Amino acid sequence: MQARLLLEDGTLFTGAAFGADGESAGEVVFNTGITGYQEVLSDPSYCGQIVTMTYPLIGNYGITRDDFEAIRPYVHGFVVRRHEVTPSNWRAEYTVDRLLKEYGIVGISGIDTRMLTRKLRHFGTMKGILTTGSQPVDELKEMLGVTELMRDQVARTSTKQLFSSPGDKERIVLVDFGAKSGILRELTKRGCDVVVVPHDTTAEEIRRLRPDGIQLSNGPGDPKDVPHAVNMIQELLGEIPIFGICLGHQLFALACGADTGKLKFGHRGGNHPVKELTTNRCYITSQNHGYTVVEESVQGTDLVVTHINNNDKTIEGLKHANMPAFSVQYHPEAAPGPYDSSYLFDDFIEMIREHKHNQPQVSRQAELVAQLKGEL
Repeated sequence: MQARLLLEDGTLFTGAAFGADGESAGEVVFNTGITGYQEVLSDPSYCGQIVTMTYPLIGNYGITRDDFEAIRPYVHGFVVRRHEVTPSNWRAEYTVDRLLKEYGIVGISGIDTRMLTRKLRHFGTMKGILTTGSQPVDELKEMLGVTELMRDQVARTSTKQLFSSPGDKERIVLVDFGAKSGILRELTKRGCDVVVVPHDTTAEEIRRLRPDGIQLSNGPGDPKDVPHAVNMIQELLGEIPIFGICLGHQLFALACGADTGKLKFGHRGGNHPVKELTTNRCYITSQNHGYTVVEESVQGTDLVVTHINNNDKTIEGLKHANMPAFSVQYHPEAAPGPYDSSYLFDDFIEMIREHKHNQPQVSRQAELVAQLKGEL
């Protein structure tokens, strides 16, 4: 069956369909990863996007449930050069084609993904519509013209209710803006008692959970579409140690008075070089974001730049000058990608312990005793 991808500039790609039948519109982006297509498909940060893989062969090792980064994939379309229908991998449980069919995601193969990637690099990401139908091109253009890009991706991908992953060490509240499983995996690996909460959880609701630290997760879309999270961070900043990742990094910056802006074509892949400014050491990182913290806006705030991107010099890490809080734009939990930066979770735990040592909390029992005395 034939499939077509139409970009908002009028460029039309015709190839072979795989996955589900139908139409899907979204922001067309590209990922440069050689492996990790399953983690890309299941990364909630891709919600609302049609993802192009620059590596030419996709599907060769199949799909394995253990490698999912979310309960389901959220991409709005999948674009590849060659789709392998017969995976060769002892861990494979089924194919990419079956996964896309299961979740109603349209795929297209057999197009010039190099041309598409070069166009997106030159002109920037743009809207597109992917279809297996036979509509005239003019009708597709009309459909694309009235399509509005999503603004509620965080609400779509965040957990709807609180849940916990028990541990015997520090209690961490993980605010889910579209969190990858890798973040929870890294925290539980360190024995943390993790409570995952929805994106719109208030500061007071988080206080009631009595956390030792707050983890701000990754997530899709524009950070300015999540103003309630900025308010929550502002209220808790300095009171409870905070570590932000990706969207969480951008929300932390906004809460501290900095600004964010959209990148031309974003950073998406598993091999982005990031320099740590205190050591001049370069880390190879996994990234997936279309927005960045505006460098000039950091001036005049209490934020200190800790990491920069070696390719385009954009900000990749921040810390607060006076309070226990820091963030990174990339993914220290990787998946897919290298684990060079997993040490940041250890730094987070160490920051929590130092904060508790310097500012010991009143025990819950002592609070109850004081409350009872006040009532008497």
